[in-house]
Amino acid sequence: MEETKVVQDNSETSGSKKVVSAKKNKKSKDGAFSKISGFFAGVKAEFGKIIWPAKDDIIKQTTAVVVVSIICCALIAVLDIVFEYGVNFITSVF
Repeated sequence: MEETKVVQDNSETSGSKKVVSAKKNKKSKDGAFSKISGFFAGVKAEFGKIIWPAKDDIIKQTTAVVVVSIICCALIAVLDIVFEYGVNFITSVF
């Protein structure tokens, strides 16, 4: 339960009233198992709110990731070969 009080603000700058909310502290007699079951009930409720992508979306996104990974791998391999050639050339000159 939540209790609401109206408090008079006596500061010099403001003469307005404030609404103060105070929660009553009650000791839970339920114990740890009810807290755990409440947690999992909340997880189940949140899990139901998930919007899963369609199969077509998953296929498109997976294809895009694989293609970009292959392109990045080829780019890194080409740069590695170019730098290797450049370092070998520089070391052979000196």
